[in-house]
Amino acid sequence: MTTPPALLIAGYGTRDEDGAEALRALVRGLDARHPEVPVAGGFFGTPGAQAAPDGPGAPLPLGDAVGELVARGASHVVAVPLLLAPTGPVAQPLAAALERAVRRHPGLGHTCGAELGPHPRLLDAMERRLDEALGEGARTPLDRARTTVLLVGRGASDPYANAEVARAARLLWEGRGFAGVETAFVSQAAPDVPAGLDRCRTLAAAAPAAGGPGRVVVAPYFLFAGGLFERLCMQAEGWAAAHPDIEVYGAHTLGAGPEVAEVVMERYHEAVADGPRAAAGDARGMHRTARESAPATAGAGDR
Repeated sequence: MTTPPALLIAGYGTRDEDGAEALRALVRGLDARHPEVPVAGGFFGTPGAQAAPDGPGAPLPLGDAVGELVARGASHVVAVPLLLAPTGPVAQPLAAALERAVRRHPGLGHTCGAELGPHPRLLDAMERRLDEALGEGARTPLDRARTTVLLVGRGASDPYANAEVARAARLLWEGRGFAGVETAFVSQAAPDVPAGLDRCRTLAAAAPAAGGPGRVVVAPYFLFAGGLFERLCMQAEGWAAAHPDIEVYGAHTLGAGPEVAEVVMERYHEAVADGPRAAAGDARGMHRTARESAPATAGAGDR
């Protein structure tokens, strides 16, 4: 029986222990569901690191995860970037981190898959986070019609990466009944969070017939909590304090739920099927088109 390639879950840019524990939980869950596939996880591209971004000093270094898979008998690893959207030129840091790790293990092959989103399953999970933020109870059409969502991405210098957040916002809005879904970014890109909230307030004021005062849910387009999430919360809380005329709610990050695990495995199987064409550093995987999302999402809000 041929051993399948190992799965390397490549988290990006955190030095937060809570984020590291969430990645461990994701690895444990996938290991239990798919015992036939060796799986490990680590981080690359950690901002502000003095050492190599996948080296000592960062939680769960990517190189250690590769070494673990090799010790378990892996001869080929498929890296799936744990990203909801590209974060600028991510392909190069991930490719570089993989190359460093592979050089320590002669003969080890490697392939790089695509980032996770926007994917219909993740959009459904995001919708659940929005409902959780609004509180328990049934969500009626009128209730949704007075709610505007601010989807907040990390922000990047690459406009294509930022455009993926805008695409996710459009897919989240379609068919779900919200007054609108606006976008903002924590850093490096406009609009920032206060400007995004200003736009949401304008939208809410333009829909007085929706039944009740307007309200905004600030939704982080991140997988895990950490420094960016804390900065987002501070920005949203500061704006809300200055604008008591509108209700502002905060949704939590997606976390390592079952939907994330399913999409990770989908990206893994896609990369295995693509074979050598999905080599590490291939930019095709880092800027996905809408081919898998648009048809499947047409009725996502009705499920």
